[in-house]
Amino acid sequence: MREGNRYRIFLSPPHQSGEELEYLSKALESNWLAPGGAQVSALESRLREITDRSHCIALNSGTAAIHLALKTLGVKGGDYIICQSFSFVATANPIIYSGGIPVFIDSEAETWNMDPKLLEEAILDLRKSDIRPKAIIYAHIYGNPAKVEELASISAKYDIPLIEDAAEALGTTINSKSVGKFGKISIFSFNGNKIVTTAGGGALLTDDPEIAYKSLHLATQARNMEKTYLHTEVGYNYRMSNLSAALGLAQINYLEKWIDRKRSIFQIYKELDNRDFSFGWIEDHSAAFLNRWLSAFLVDPPHYVKRIEQILHRHGIESRRFWKPLHAQDIYRRQKAYVSGVALELFEKGICLPCGVGLTNVEINEIINILKGLD
Repeated sequence: MREGNRYRIFLSPPHQSGEELEYLSKALESNWLAPGGAQVSALESRLREITDRSHCIALNSGTAAIHLALKTLGVKGGDYIICQSFSFVATANPIIYSGGIPVFIDSEAETWNMDPKLLEEAILDLRKSDIRPKAIIYAHIYGNPAKVEELASISAKYDIPLIEDAAEALGTTINSKSVGKFGKISIFSFNGNKIVTTAGGGALLTDDPEIAYKSLHLATQARNMEKTYLHTEVGYNYRMSNLSAALGLAQINYLEKWIDRKRSIFQIYKELDNRDFSFGWIEDHSAAFLNRWLSAFLVDPPHYVKRIEQILHRHGIESRRFWKPLHAQDIYRRQKAYVSGVALELFEKGICLPCGVGLTNVEINEIINILKGLD
């Protein structure tokens, strides 16, 4: 952690399996410290296995993966891209990198993710102005799976490819299928706060060989592999390093164990009893298994959100408000948006509580006791 950081209990810090040094040593012994390498290939293979995907390209961030997804779909200046509003800003920023124009869609209350009804409403409304969006980007916010079947049906109906932002959802399944399987292109993030980390990294997954080839090409400075330094288009330095992949390999076999711990912490918070406020949450259901990346709760009455945040902070405990909807952010508020008010209500009511895999029972009890005796 950063020296001098004000927190002693963090929201979702990295957790080590104990095998990191072993995997890093292998990478160091090979002297392959650059992008690509045996560890990168092994991590890609593992992710293909988990998601049942044909192709995986390991990259230096999930943001880079979304950017490449847009580029491989041919997005260029002036193209419209439909995007989920209730998400981290990295879901939308690559649209701007590509010269595109974002159109934001509000959430539905059942999953907190893109509302299929509003999505179709937006597509039909845009068609009145002869606008045909080039892609739809939806997310599984906090690891809660979106309504993928409904979104896929709309995607197919209007022939608009889906980009699945599964940055927060590694380990979540829908009808026993891993997220990362449900978009024409899907992405993961391995940032430091994710369940599995490569100390910053991401991946792009697809079943389309042309998209996979194009993604790898662009991620390696669009280098012509036959004529080493011949470039016919602008590329990017987006490939994951071998050292980063080694960290990921040391962690990914612990994914199920660490999700179990995340879920058990979430269950403890659910039992919290305070006479002044109550928690709401996304329930588990038979069709989905949630990774509970963050322990995310709605607070009723909502004015207690700020009090919870302040009191935990006073005790050196980190919490986090929900994402502010992108359509309400200063940088995006002038963009077209189809809203119902759900995302803004989630922002007003939502808080995420500490849920790191390494959180001890003593620390959990301390947090619970602070929240029970909220002053």
